[in-house]
Amino acid sequence: MNSHMVPSEFQIVPATPEMLPDILALEEACFSSPWTRKMLEAELTNNQFAHFLVARQQEESTTKTEPTIIGYHCFWIVFEELRLMNLAVRKSMRRKGVGGALVTEALRLGVEHAATRAVLEVRASNDPARALYARRGFVQIGRRPRYYTNPIEDAVLMEMHPLV
Repeated sequence: MNSHMVPSEFQIVPATPEMLPDILALEEACFSSPWTRKMLEAELTNNQFAHFLVARQQEESTTKTEPTIIGYHCFWIVFEELRLMNLAVRKSMRRKGVGGALVTEALRLGVEHAATRAVLEVRASNDPARALYARRGFVQIGRRPRYYTNPIEDAVLMEMHPLV
């Protein structure tokens, strides 16, 4: 069963340490308080619970041998819980199914690893992300006041339970 259909312009694959510079560039472009290289590297190589996926664009040109990373998703599977940590998509590739495909693959892997619920925090002002999660079946379960910095902002807590 292929429950994670992906448009042919990109593919979702596990991240590798060699992809770290591209992941860091995307992180810095997408977030006002980005994770550092050291933080990303720790998630990618030293966290037994972390899973790291990238969406790679298939290049038309033959001048570049490696496909371009257009999105990534870091999530943890800790026993029965899938925790969505960071999701980023290159600005020019947003609203094309990349983020949704990354979330869908994370949910699929969560189910495969016997997770029964998924949780996440998202900036209260991030309407596109909140809508993406809601379309996937997440519901708002609370708020964390002043959770984010730069700018200071509440986090909206969202959950999917049971995981489907």
